[in-house]
Amino acid sequence: MHFCFFAFSGFSDRQQLTDRMEDVLISIQRNGVALKGNLHTPIETPSFKSLNVQLRVKLDLYANVVKCKSFENIKTRHQNVDLVMIRENTEGEYSHLEHENVPGVVESLKIMTEEKCSKIAKFAFEYARNNGRKKVTSIHKANIMKLGDGLFLRCCDEVSRDYPDIEYNSMIIDNCCMQLVANPEQFDVMVMPNLYGNIVSNIATSLVGGPGLVPGENVGDNYALFESGTRNTGADLVGKNISNPFGFLFASTLMLQHVGFKAHASVINNAIFRVISAGQHLTPDIGGTSYTTDCLKALRDELDKELPLDVVMYE
Repeated sequence: MHFCFFAFSGFSDRQQLTDRMEDVLISIQRNGVALKGNLHTPIETPSFKSLNVQLRVKLDLYANVVKCKSFENIKTRHQNVDLVMIRENTEGEYSHLEHENVPGVVESLKIMTEEKCSKIAKFAFEYARNNGRKKVTSIHKANIMKLGDGLFLRCCDEVSRDYPDIEYNSMIIDNCCMQLVANPEQFDVMVMPNLYGNIVSNIATSLVGGPGLVPGENVGDNYALFESGTRNTGADLVGKNISNPFGFLFASTLMLQHVGFKAHASVINNAIFRVISAGQHLTPDIGGTSYTTDCLKALRDELDKELPLDVVMYE
């Protein structure tokens, strides 16, 4: 397996970022898959479109999948969390349609289409069926946004009828957030529009130890992009050698599975779980005192135990 590397740091102007983004898009369209770190979007520049959103929209990566499952050695309030969040990834409040009609009056448009709502609903039910999941919950705010979220809810309701083997219910987003922190065990597969998915996935990752442990995948009909489960840049951790590497490593194993290297992914996954279970090399965000480099060395040691020396290559 060969990799094409693209760095986004160190650019001084937007044109350079735009050119780099075009290079990245061409590479992904050629290769069909990518592993991505978190990209920063400046709040202070209103006209600057999020690089993360650009990738998802231009490649039509319509489904974001984040799986949160409790780790035995990571102490959290809830120890039996096992849920999957499926987020519509290309429209809703992330449509980049904002304007200021007059000073002090801003319109921000939320775009919902029947095509995308039905597509993400079907994706969620197919995911549940193919992965032995028993229940799908649609998350919405149709009591207030009766047309936009009403369309999403209606599409989920209609798609659910084609899956009588999968239990289905719906829940309003504010109640969902409360239920998620109080009784997360009730959830199995959750499907939701774009903005709600962003919020809920951040809450859910905290239930199992934090964003440093959870991978995410962005899936379309033609391409797939793998990354950490939440898109926090972690700018405050730069240079401190305390970033949790495991979530991004889990994302890399999802990528390996996607391209057919299932045995390789399994070996790396098992090694990561052994390091976490041992509890001796954990970063501060999950209760440890180790540096990032310590965790990576521990992982390498685990891989060396399982694989012949001529098979393991580190760069």
